[in-house]
Amino acid sequence: MADTFTSLHYHIIFSTKHREPWIRSDIQERLWTYLGGIARENGLKAILVGGMPDHVHLALAIPPTQAVSKAVQIIKGGSSKWIKDACPGMRGFAWQDGYAAFTVSKSNLNEVVDYIRKQPEHHRVKTFQEEYLAFLVRYEIEYDERYLWD
Repeated sequence: MADTFTSLHYHIIFSTKHREPWIRSDIQERLWTYLGGIARENGLKAILVGGMPDHVHLALAIPPTQAVSKAVQIIKGGSSKWIKDACPGMRGFAWQDGYAAFTVSKSNLNEVVDYIRKQPEHHRVKTFQEEYLAFLVRYEIEYDERYLWD
């Protein structure tokens, strides 16, 4: 085979510092678009970006030459600076240090996109912490709750 072909999709979740509701409704769409732009400018493909006032979900395609940790660092770092500079009243904004990243098969990608699209519906009955823990349990990821929310 003369070339390499990949289909590497991820569901990435990260929150604002201390899960504070920084992502106001008046900046949400601008932020989702900006996150997608950072992805595109760095060789990533944001399939869908969405979330709630205290956290973000991304359905993201990452090339095999890019580490997931580096992709998230680029997206969080670039967006944090932009939010502070471009959005009034956001000088104290910060993302929480960690993130969650789950692999997604192409056959399940539409399900993840639908999940991201329906965030307001999910959070009528479940907090971010409950949602996050449910993902960790579903994917059988070990964690120490003492360090989960710092």
